[in-house]
Amino acid sequence: MPRLFTALEIPRNAAMSLSLLRGGLPGARWMDVENYHITLRFIGDVDGRTADEIVERLDRIDRPEFQIRLDGIGSFGSKKPHSVWAGVSPSPEMYALQAEIERICQRIGLPPDPRKFTPHVTLARLKSSRVDDVVHYLSSRANFQTSSFTVPRFVLLSSRESVGGGPYLTEEVFPLSEAWSAPSLSTSAMQPVKSLV
Repeated sequence: MPRLFTALEIPRNAAMSLSLLRGGLPGARWMDVENYHITLRFIGDVDGRTADEIVERLDRIDRPEFQIRLDGIGSFGSKKPHSVWAGVSPSPEMYALQAEIERICQRIGLPPDPRKFTPHVTLARLKSSRVDDVVHYLSSRANFQTSSFTVPRFVLLSSRESVGGGPYLTEEVFPLSEAWSAPSLSTSAMQPVKSLV
């Protein structure tokens, strides 16, 4: 069974901005543009019955679409950096969606995700990159930011056993409900009700 995880997709214009960050870091293995994503919850290897139950429960999520933007870059592994990433602006709706997916996974019987949710897009995996090179790479691109974009859905992705970094396949798509604004009240609806006493 392939490894499963839930994620947010990166729209094309933001992915193009990310692709401009490629290069300039010795020892980096850059992610393919089509594999950029924001992981919400890593699920891992599960049997077919569990996968079906996850899909059924994720399909019941009813949350509004929301706006995010990619903001800043950083690395994981301070003494021995193993990846560089682009950050994601904080969004209460994104955190609420992630928390609901986490609750669903635990109800199904999966162990809690041991890692704190840190939304990011992995740009490259590092192999034997020097800390000084990583620091220089990050500092020269510190002001990276994309325009805000709407997240209209989340997806269930799968990856085959590999070194990491794709290719990822979209197994299921879960639309978020369109954001709506409350209809404006007409002035007649705001008139006080006449008392009958």
